[in-house]
Amino acid sequence: MSGPRLIVGVSVMGIAVPLTIFLLLGLHTPSQFLTVAATTFMAWGVGDFLSTILEKPRLQNRSPGMALKEDLERRKAVY
Repeated sequence: MSGPRLIVGVSVMGIAVPLTIFLLLGLHTPSQFLTVAATTFMAWGVGDFLSTILEKPRLQNRSPGMALKEDLERRKAVY
């Protein structure tokens, strides 16, 4: 993960989005804000992690389903 990507992710998914959700839902306590912030930040982190997996050369130009099917067929051929 690059520096600018991390800075944007933290500022948007760790501060801006949780603050917007916090205000729109009419929440009041700091613990509620921190819960929303942690949830959105973790969701961003998981999504970013999964996107880096799909960027690998062996998965480019293939859907995740197609990649899984080809991997299963390759494993069957070995055994």
